[in-house]
Amino acid sequence: MHVLADDAGRVRPHCETIEPERLISPLVFSSPHSGRAYPAAFLAASALDLETLRSSEDVAVDDLFAAAPLHGAPLLRANFPRAFLDVNREPYELDPKLFDQPPPAYANTRSLRVAGGLGTLARVVAEGRAIYRDRIPLAEGLARIEAFYKPYHARLEALMNRTAQQFGAAYLIDCHSMPSRMPTGDSRRPYEPINADIVIGDRYGASCDPVFSHRVHALLSGMGYRVARNKPYAGGFITENYAVRSRNRHVLQIEINRALYLDEKTLTLRPGFAGLKADITRLIAQIAPAGAQAGTGRDGAWRQAAE
Repeated sequence: MHVLADDAGRVRPHCETIEPERLISPLVFSSPHSGRAYPAAFLAASALDLETLRSSEDVAVDDLFAAAPLHGAPLLRANFPRAFLDVNREPYELDPKLFDQPPPAYANTRSLRVAGGLGTLARVVAEGRAIYRDRIPLAEGLARIEAFYKPYHARLEALMNRTAQQFGAAYLIDCHSMPSRMPTGDSRRPYEPINADIVIGDRYGASCDPVFSHRVHALLSGMGYRVARNKPYAGGFITENYAVRSRNRHVLQIEINRALYLDEKTLTLRPGFAGLKADITRLIAQIAPAGAQAGTGRDGAWRQAAE
């Protein structure tokens, strides 16, 4: 396994939960794409070098949100990379072009994400670059789902259940980063910049109490960030799967423009990282105690805190 030097002392399990000393907030934080421990066999099978594979990584997003446990909320993070396995997909969103035999009948082989090569096991990374030299054994892909995907989601489900039981509500913050530009499909203008610093996704109000979404939006805007809602990212599998508003389970996805804190070519942190992290820490501090009021069962407590 290839582990980046600054993580060599801490990357042990496939995923880990950083727990607060005392659980005092109904917030749960998830960083599913910041993993940076690359299995040696995966690197050997890849046609790409490590730097190119890392282009799909949400570099240091778990670090940006590291203050969550200090404010009474758990932070779950994957240590395996997104290019190896993507937990923000259905469990069996499998690409027939990737494997040495057809996926099982129960697999979803026709989603738009699969068509783009970005299923549960990705076939490509950024700019459509093929990850593997050859097709990989289907048995290996299914084994990754058992060993990496299912434990992550079992832990996330347990955190949501625990939080909802204790507070009467659970608010999952799904933490991501986004490239500073997006492909257009137009050869004359292949890329265009994303005109937002942060994109908040609540599936157009379906996955989260709009008052909570508005509060996060307002706080970030008040810090001077350009904040967009749902475009171009409304939320992925985690946002859709864990949101059950009728049971007071809410999910809000946060996408941070990498240009704010990262050199996107070298993947080294820029001087803006410290200031951004301080702002994210301030955001967490402001929404965590207000969120705790939402779980008391008193009508309107969250809305009073949010207004």
